[in-house]
Amino acid sequence: MKKEKIMNNQATIEKMQEMKLLGMHRAFKDTLQNSMSDKLTPDELLSHLIEAEWDYRYNRKLDRLISNAKFRFKASMAEIDYDPARKLNKNKLMRLSQCNWIEKGENIIINGATGAGKSFLACALGYKACAHKFKVMYHNCLKLFSQLKYAKVDGTYFKEIKKIKKQDLIILDDFGLKKLDADSRLMLLEILEDRQGIKSTIISTQIPFKKWFDVIGDPTIADAICDRLIHGSHKIDIHGKDSMRKKKNK
Repeated sequence: MKKEKIMNNQATIEKMQEMKLLGMHRAFKDTLQNSMSDKLTPDELLSHLIEAEWDYRYNRKLDRLISNAKFRFKASMAEIDYDPARKLNKNKLMRLSQCNWIEKGENIIINGATGAGKSFLACALGYKACAHKFKVMYHNCLKLFSQLKYAKVDGTYFKEIKKIKKQDLIILDDFGLKKLDADSRLMLLEILEDRQGIKSTIISTQIPFKKWFDVIGDPTIADAICDRLIHGSHKIDIHGKDSMRKKKNK
């Protein structure tokens, strides 16, 4: 009887592996090795195996989402510095970390001086979005527009735009470090046009809103971009004179 049970268990393990139920496969092997299966009721054992498979698939998907996002920093909301000088609203950030704003297709604009931690905060929110199973993509603005210009030359532009459009959240980091040329501002408008009210965008910038028109250039296009991006967005201002980079160095 015992030998028959062992053979049945081995057959079950092989079927789990063949069906690619790898989390369940590993958990079932562990329960047999630790004799846990004898201590669990059938429903407890089933619940344990399903939970193990769910965890395995969730972690695999999370790893894939994070890898595809290509974040600049490995960042966590738990690492955010709430020094009073920075004037960050912790309650607001905790609410944003729940990612309801992505479900509504809303945007976030993070403003602060060089080294204030804008990119880190943007990436931390991006990691949270991945944890909620949203597709995220990080881009440095200067590099993105350069890549899209090359894509126009080699004929892959529409493929790249389509890829951006599919993302639930895109992070456009370091916006406004350089004035946009005609091609760049039209590309930005096209990206935002596809996302308005449907998908979300995080913009990090050290440029105050009143100077955005100067950075974008063409007044008509600047008005269209600002209307799609700023209206109804969540605004986060990071204050403080000391750069976070300098603090870490100290």
